[in-house]
Amino acid sequence: MVVNDFVNSKQGVLNKPAQKKLFKRMKRHWQFYVMVLFPVAFLIVFNYAPMFGAVLAFKNYNVVKGILGSPWAGLKYFNMLFTDPEFPIILRNTLEISLSLLIFGFPAPLILALALNEVRIRPFKRTVQMVTYAPYFISTVVMGSMIIMLLDPNSGLVNEILNFFGMKSINFLGRPDLFVPVYVVTDIWQTAGYSAVIFLAALAGIDPSLYEAAKIDGASKWQKIIHVDLPGILPTVVILLILSAGNIMGVAVDKILLLQNPLNLSTSEVISTYVYKMGLINDDVSFAAAIGLFNSAVNLVLILIVNTVAKRVSKVGLW
Repeated sequence: MVVNDFVNSKQGVLNKPAQKKLFKRMKRHWQFYVMVLFPVAFLIVFNYAPMFGAVLAFKNYNVVKGILGSPWAGLKYFNMLFTDPEFPIILRNTLEISLSLLIFGFPAPLILALALNEVRIRPFKRTVQMVTYAPYFISTVVMGSMIIMLLDPNSGLVNEILNFFGMKSINFLGRPDLFVPVYVVTDIWQTAGYSAVIFLAALAGIDPSLYEAAKIDGASKWQKIIHVDLPGILPTVVILLILSAGNIMGVAVDKILLLQNPLNLSTSEVISTYVYKMGLINDDVSFAAAIGLFNSAVNLVLILIVNTVAKRVSKVGLW
């Protein structure tokens, strides 16, 4: 094997036989290397190269002097961030929305997938899949406009239904206490069907003999879900949970901005919108970079912690 030759070679250099084997394999399967080249180039250009911009958090950025020519500022902008009276409120809003999405949004596609897996009427199953899957492909801008129209206090469909049953109209987007529920419910509506596909694929990979054994033992559908379905897709659930936990601080800026207004600003202002306003509107690039770097560092720590805990509890992890 080429790997063994590499490990056994001195100073970590491939010997000639190993080099020949490697080049021979690459020549034989060149199509795969070409396919991998494009996503790797995408990651380098859009994920790794921009990391150089993190240095702006430690500099007094000047457009004329550029990133390298701008003077160093040390931890000035981090001190500004942690002493900003708005920062605790913004951090609280970010965590409230993210944790609500994790608590209510993460189980939703799992429950949908388990329910669809029990459906035996194929036309009904395909219809439900199509209806729940379609909202994911709606543009965020269009989705935001739809939400605003549906929740309009004067002519929105939701308030029309409330009025039909004798209840008063509610200004959903004008009440700060309702912003988080509105955001979470609409996010579940938009993403649950798409996310359920991953769990359905995992359910399809469970050994059919386990279902036959459960049926012979007289297990009910609920017992089959508890003792066959959930253990079978546990690795997939854990991996997705780790990835979701690692993105707790990364609330989507586009949808928040579309639903945000002066009335709900006290609960809708999150870190991502704060970065947008500081960096692009207020033209304080260094301060925005410091906020973004802090956000990324917290996400990194969270994903490391959750991955460690998951490996100890379930023996499943990202690495």
